[in-house]
Amino acid sequence: MTLSRLPGSRVNRVATISMHTSPLDQPGTGDAGGMNVYIVEVAKRLAALGTEVEIFTRQTARDLPPIVELAPGVSVRHVTAGPYEELDRADLPGQLCAFLSGVLRAEAIYDPGRYDVIHSHYWLSGQVGWLAKERWGVPLVHTMHTMAKVKNLLLAEGDRPEPTARVLGEEQVVEVADRLVANTTAEAEELITLYNAPAELVRVVNPGVNLSVFQPASPGAARHRLGLPQDAVVLLFVGRIQPLKAPDVLLKAAARMLVDDPGLRDRLVVACVGGPSGNGLARPSLITDLAAELGISDVVRLAPPAPQHELADWYRAADLTVVPSYNESFGLVALESQACGTPVVAASVGGLRTAVRDGISGMLVEGHDPHDWSRVLSKLVVRPAWRDFLSANAVRHAAAFGWSATAARLVDVYAGAMAQLHRVPVGLPS
Repeated sequence: MTLSRLPGSRVNRVATISMHTSPLDQPGTGDAGGMNVYIVEVAKRLAALGTEVEIFTRQTARDLPPIVELAPGVSVRHVTAGPYEELDRADLPGQLCAFLSGVLRAEAIYDPGRYDVIHSHYWLSGQVGWLAKERWGVPLVHTMHTMAKVKNLLLAEGDRPEPTARVLGEEQVVEVADRLVANTTAEAEELITLYNAPAELVRVVNPGVNLSVFQPASPGAARHRLGLPQDAVVLLFVGRIQPLKAPDVLLKAAARMLVDDPGLRDRLVVACVGGPSGNGLARPSLITDLAAELGISDVVRLAPPAPQHELADWYRAADLTVVPSYNESFGLVALESQACGTPVVAASVGGLRTAVRDGISGMLVEGHDPHDWSRVLSKLVVRPAWRDFLSANAVRHAAAFGWSATAARLVDVYAGAMAQLHRVPVGLPS
């Protein structure tokens, strides 16, 4: 007989740290993106498995209640740290002490041992988790989501490199974390080679997709609801409007497609769903300005960030979803699109190489030359049978990524970290 876990290794409650962005924020606005989706979906699935989750985030409005129930077993705690407004990430390190103090005070009102493990997301939260773990005597599990050293190796033209302070902060978190969760094998290798992370502490846990929301349905009905022509050729970009995400590559590729095939202009729709973020805030009118400069304003349609059910309609309505990012730790947009049956044309970088099966569920493009992107997109536009082949495989590929599997794997990571910290064996020989 084998015992799967002994008392002391059960994960009853997780303290999730998400300092710089709230899980309550709409993805696609400000700093909210794939990480927000990850935290929300994982927390709900953990709660369904019997592990409570308390998410600590910075309070950005005076009227926000101290605690909000996100779902049964999942609560969001708003911590006062700095002004009640959104802050640029460059200003957030100055609020680390205040945020940490608020996290420690929240825990102090309970009996010792309230949390079994800390899971921090992004390096700022990792700094908070580092000190909280020392105070509470629990393990720290950390997920980077993005890494400064990787981003600085793959900068978009005109983009600003990540500061040295962030690089040093990430190195510190890697040094003190009990477990490091990587979204893909490629990210695990980056942690090991660029940050000297101990290989035995790195665990690969793929993110997932909400398969109950993102699933195939009538493209025609979706187009009707979104006001798109039934005969349109729809190229879709979803995400934050910033240099890292490279929406300019799609616009330049679309302009080249119209030069090569002027007759396409009457049918082409380039839909961009999202809002300015990060370095993109310096030029919030980037899409409209570039579209005018390229002479394609008539084919570009802008839409604000959308909730999941509406976002699913955008995917279904599109012929192709285009993800030309310079770096992605995973690429949830690519997975959501495929789950809806829409093939993806993505940059061959980072986690997109895992999220998209090249030539099977979508196409990966090397580099960011708009001419290369134009050639790939044009070939797919004129070959509907090829798109149908990719579409069928896209649904099958995405079906292998569910959030429940992600959460179950994380529970094992948490239990392993707890067992190692407290020297409790997680299994006994028969």
